[in-house]
Amino acid sequence: MVVAHAVVAAETGAMVTVLIDDGAGAAIATAERRRLERLRMQGRPVGGLRLVSTLTVLERAAGREHLPDLAAMRSLYARLRAGDDGLPPIENTRLLGPGIWEHPTEPEAGEPGT
Repeated sequence: MVVAHAVVAAETGAMVTVLIDDGAGAAIATAERRRLERLRMQGRPVGGLRLVSTLTVLERAAGREHLPDLAAMRSLYARLRAGDDGLPPIENTRLLGPGIWEHPTEPEAGEPGT
């Protein structure tokens, strides 16, 4: 349902960010994003979809104010995972890897999420 609402807004010209972790939902959202891109290339005045996942948000927050260290990441992730059976074990993500903590980067303006 969230994808349908996002697409309606995008079709009116809005750039909509969708936080989605469900694999099937992400596939549908990706297909809709591509459709909107095709419409834009045809000259239609449509917006677009920017897709991000919970893992993307956490990766970008690592080492910053709200997730300053690994302990904070582990604590928050445990709480999130308790309510979201779609999240993998933290050990199966990049969230504990040195690259996330050594070189946190700011997203580029207009950069699509992953």
